[in-house]
Amino acid sequence: MLKPGFEKQVNLEECRRIDEKEVASPARIRAKVRYDYRGKARPSRFFFGGKSSEEMAVELREQQAALWRNVPVKGIYVEDIIMGDLYTVYDEETDSDVTFAPMELEMMADSLFNLVRFAVRDEFRRIKIMEPLRVGLTVQDMEQVFFEVHEQAKTQIQQKTKRYHD
Repeated sequence: MLKPGFEKQVNLEECRRIDEKEVASPARIRAKVRYDYRGKARPSRFFFGGKSSEEMAVELREQQAALWRNVPVKGIYVEDIIMGDLYTVYDEETDSDVTFAPMELEMMADSLFNLVRFAVRDEFRRIKIMEPLRVGLTVQDMEQVFFEVHEQAKTQIQQKTKRYHD
């Protein structure tokens, strides 16, 4: 004997068609990306001009927030920028306290490939995909995502080596 509510016949073909529609590539992806900007204290020169670790972290976060607000990125629309509370961590390498200033970006992306550039940054901490709940990727889509990760990582390495050599 079936439990109440299970006497209705289910057509499996309809279920498969619905799943394929749900998993099809979405028009846009809503995501929340978190960055933690590290503040390095700057010593003072001639009794003025020095900044604490907290001040440097806040200043760096404000600069980056201004860039995200004002510089358009192809395939990305930044909906909101959320500033978090500062937190301090002891760094054993430098034997000092380091302050971090968190910032979360709520955004809409045209595709998964556009989100890759956000994940390869040093400040990156977390990404949360809010919509859609499921994403179907073909083999070609996966290849493009991996290629994009490779390209973005290579670009980051080139920028860092150029910065250290100059």
